[in-house]
Amino acid sequence: MADTKREIERKFEFSKAKSARRGVPDLTGTAAIAAVSDQGTVDLDAVYYDTPDQRLAADGLTLRRRTGGADEGWHLKLPVSPGVRDEIGAALSDTVPPALAALVRSRVRGAGLQPQVRLVSSRRVSHLLDADGALLAELSTDAVLAERGEATAAWTEVEVELADGVDPELLDAVEKTFRKAGLRVSDAPSKLARALTETAAEPPARPEGGGPEGTAGAHVLAYLREQRDALVAQDPAVRRGLPDSVHQMRVASRRLRSALKTYRKVIDRAATDPIGEELRRLAGELGVDRDQEVLLERIQDRLGELPRTLLIGPVRSRLRVWNTARRSASRRRAVAVLDSARYVALLDSLDALLESPPLLKAAARHPEAVLPKAVLRDYARLAARVDGALSLDEGHERDLALHEARKAAKRFRYAAESAVPVLGGPAKELAKAGKSVQSLLGDHQDSVVAREALRGLAVQATGAGESAFTWGVLYAREEALAERRERELPDVWAKASDPALRAALE
Repeated sequence: MADTKREIERKFEFSKAKSARRGVPDLTGTAAIAAVSDQGTVDLDAVYYDTPDQRLAADGLTLRRRTGGADEGWHLKLPVSPGVRDEIGAALSDTVPPALAALVRSRVRGAGLQPQVRLVSSRRVSHLLDADGALLAELSTDAVLAERGEATAAWTEVEVELADGVDPELLDAVEKTFRKAGLRVSDAPSKLARALTETAAEPPARPEGGGPEGTAGAHVLAYLREQRDALVAQDPAVRRGLPDSVHQMRVASRRLRSALKTYRKVIDRAATDPIGEELRRLAGELGVDRDQEVLLERIQDRLGELPRTLLIGPVRSRLRVWNTARRSASRRRAVAVLDSARYVALLDSLDALLESPPLLKAAARHPEAVLPKAVLRDYARLAARVDGALSLDEGHERDLALHEARKAAKRFRYAAESAVPVLGGPAKELAKAGKSVQSLLGDHQDSVVAREALRGLAVQATGAGESAFTWGVLYAREEALAERRERELPDVWAKASDPALRAALE
């Protein structure tokens, strides 16, 4: 099993030879640092793996096999934010551990991982301690030799890595002391990045089709790339079971699919429709686990709102049994989808589409001449769906129509949001309007789904000889909530469909 830790650090380098000769200043008395304890020197030998075209390095990931030191083994580092990475470790072995290979699969795919750079370091380690002797951070001074084929590079860098739970402001205080001593924050985010730069082997730039800048084609392709990158970036998070990762991956896939439809006048649907269908399937497969999670939270919240006198029978244990039965295989299913050849083929198709996009005539026009029409088309689609739903009597058919209207509201919102960089405030206001309709209809749809689940729980409880009273109470409350949302819809829609919101785009 791979181990994970959050790494918060800052790297420094000497700005002049004179400051390098003086060495690292004593940090005693800097912020909460009361003592600096020398831990000796250790020799490290690390081989970094990547694809031949350096896909991991291009996305800021590093995968290495390192010997020496207390944590020798394999380490995969995933960027979280500037200066913050998640380090996932695995035991030393001759080949890349399967658990780590899976986490980079969305980048590597069929390209294969090979040794790219070797870094040999002599590391002097000190512990920065507070007044009670507790560890605040580890200070490392590394003399590094990088080898890539026949090319070599050498440098010295200083790294300060915080202990768990320490306020990152300590790094700011250390940086201030270091600046006075002639050290500055390193330009390179990692040793590997610096090694690639200094051995003239930086990752090649990704091909970017889409026509000249300032065209509708360039704008749409940039948005699609952003969502493709978000999709790929969430892959390892989903595999690790991180909170909200499945939701964010589904959002990226839905934004991609929506954009391919919204901008059908810009990019040929004959090429994009098959990709859109695969994105729809991916979102659906990922949704099995996420939808159950949302449903469980909703029912738990509703139970928490009931007075104890209305909790008849073992309702919470019944809910746990029900949830366990439904979710036992859902996570395995999500990971199996990401491991499938079909998913890899989808990622490859997206890359191919973005590198050689089948652009139409409108792609060469200015975005201000193309985007408003695309957004307004999606608005017209939403308006037709809402009007159609409101014309139906209450019941199953109306529930289905409202669900379709919700999906149209989401597409309209995504279209407006994608146009904000070009259309500014008017698009932002339309996006807010679309979100208000989407949220209301989303709550309505969640109520429809919850009622079906509550009916099933009541059946299970009855079959087990338990009281179904509480499940019936929750069902009635959900039914009343759905009716309330339907009554609210005309007013919410009236505000969202105000012609003044669309005037700037027409």
